Amino acid sequence: MGNRLSKISTRTGDDGTTGLGDGSRTGKDSLRIHALGEVDELNSFVGLLLCEDMPPATREQLVSIQHDLFDLGGELCIPGYQMIKIDHVARLDALVERYNADLPMLKEFILPAGSRAAALAHVCRTVCRRAERSIVALSAAETIHPQPRQYVNRLSDLMFVLARVLNRHAGGSDVLWQHERQRG
Repeated sequence: MGNRLSKISTRTGDDGTTGLGDGSRTGKDSLRIHALGEVDELNSFVGLLLCEDMPPATREQLVSIQHDLFDLGGELCIPGYQMIKIDHVARLDALVERYNADLPMLKEFILPAGSRAAALAHVCRTVCRRAERSIVALSAAETIHPQPRQYVNRLSDLMFVLARVLNRHAGGSDVLWQHERQRG
């Protein structure tokens, strides 16, 4: 792993560049830094979601995901380095399957609403999609491993499913989009 921060304010970024984990420098507006920032924001929102009431197993899984996201940031910070592997992606696939198995089949679109925890899970989902778009843009410009892109793709699916789970945990249900509602 790259160098750890021993000093927070270095002033080396005053010129619009930032250091990567391999010691090189890049512009703060580079695709790599955009992707890294989106993953960092996602991790922060997962942290906010963890402030809410939820089943203990879900909490443990989200804490594990936070560690994965930190590792993903490390991978993005060090060109050529790999920390997110296919087993990380498979773990998310298994969680989506497990949680989704107990949910009623969707017959309509749902709104990102319901309990506060569910709404925050939807915020995580949308930030995750933005992170995915940034990682896709980075992978079009530079060579990166495919697992980071796959991981955030699966994680957004999991956040959608967890929003539904968290609504039920709070004693509610999905908030359905009413396509036939009266406009006016």
